[in-house]
Amino acid sequence: MSASGMLYGGDEIGALVFDPGHHSLRVGYAQEDTPKADIPAVVGVGPADPVMNSDMETKADNNIGSTNKYYVDTTLVNVARPNMEIQSYMKDGMIENWDLFEKVLDHTYAKVIQSESVYHPVLFSEAAWNVRNNRERLTELMFEKYNVPAFYLVKNAVLAAFANGRATALVVDSGATHTSAVPVHEGFVLSQAVVKSPLGGDYLSLQCRQYLEGQNIDLLPSYAIAAKDVIKERDTPRFTQKVLPEKLTNSWQQYMLKGLLQDFQMSIVQVLESPYDERTAAQIPAVHYEFPNGYHQDFGPERFKLAESLFDHTMLGAGQLASTSVGMCDADVRLSLYGSVVVTGGNSLLPGFPERLNRDLQHRAPSNTRLKMISANGSVERRFGAWIGGSILASIGTFQQMWISSQEYDESGKSQVERKCP
Repeated sequence: MSASGMLYGGDEIGALVFDPGHHSLRVGYAQEDTPKADIPAVVGVGPADPVMNSDMETKADNNIGSTNKYYVDTTLVNVARPNMEIQSYMKDGMIENWDLFEKVLDHTYAKVIQSESVYHPVLFSEAAWNVRNNRERLTELMFEKYNVPAFYLVKNAVLAAFANGRATALVVDSGATHTSAVPVHEGFVLSQAVVKSPLGGDYLSLQCRQYLEGQNIDLLPSYAIAAKDVIKERDTPRFTQKVLPEKLTNSWQQYMLKGLLQDFQMSIVQVLESPYDERTAAQIPAVHYEFPNGYHQDFGPERFKLAESLFDHTMLGAGQLASTSVGMCDADVRLSLYGSVVVTGGNSLLPGFPERLNRDLQHRAPSNTRLKMISANGSVERRFGAWIGGSILASIGTFQQMWISSQEYDESGKSQVERKCP
């Protein structure tokens, strides 16, 4: 039986699915319905040996060439350590810092998969605008360093469409760093009509931060709090601060603050179904929130105002992106795209997001259009849309002939990926 005739995604050999994003990297086995792990897309980089007895040793160390220690995954990243910087390996939806990314892959195989990379075919998702150089580099890394038996690369929009049972769809993906509209036709991305904007979850966090700081609310994350008293609403918080190590880096503190803001936005922020209007918003009951230091209060209309910028932006609103994208496609596919608009990405979990997108699209689409929004109800399905699509694809029988096998890689090298993975 030849290598290419091997059944990769069969029950004996579990194919792995990797779905990298700016917020996290989703990893797991094909055929399962959720990823095994959701690893933050950052790495803590700190000095190898923070225990220094004297200045002499420090100097001696520098001469040898300072070595770093790398911290991967939530439990290690969230510990307050002196001089640990938080760095991301992603940029603009693509892997940029390969050394850091390898550290995360090493961790994944050792701690999550707990198995040798040589046994598992690997399916990776990629951004619709990923570039050739990057695709070849990943292919090379997986075959040369990790010796995978087979490899494949698919656009994440295509996977999100598959996860929702569609081969043709307009995929509106709102993630941490950007929101994009990607038309998928019969399983292929129509790349000339991909539209993206830098408004996503991180942008919303920034809006929340500016608003809360404007209200003089103390945003001290829980790592800095040892104990707190129960207080009345809007009273000054009473708490004791933890004694923290010195030399905590700014990047780490900002990263931890971002976690607080993300919790706030997921609990409080909401999108109105129609454009923001003070009177409508004021009629909706307020929502209560307590900050880590014990301070708590109700949030009213402002929680709708915060999210409005994701939609009312003249050029970059989600509805605008989607209709622009469809408009750039051939007239004969427009109806089928409007007929299945797939909503995915962690930021689309904002309550009211799909409903508002639906309303904005209805106003923009031609009047005779049948508009259908497909947004999975479960938060898991929307956060992990592309991963689930990858899990489905890698376990389909007809897909098994699509893999780039290690044999093919040895014969024709990394340029295979441009030929075999559209």
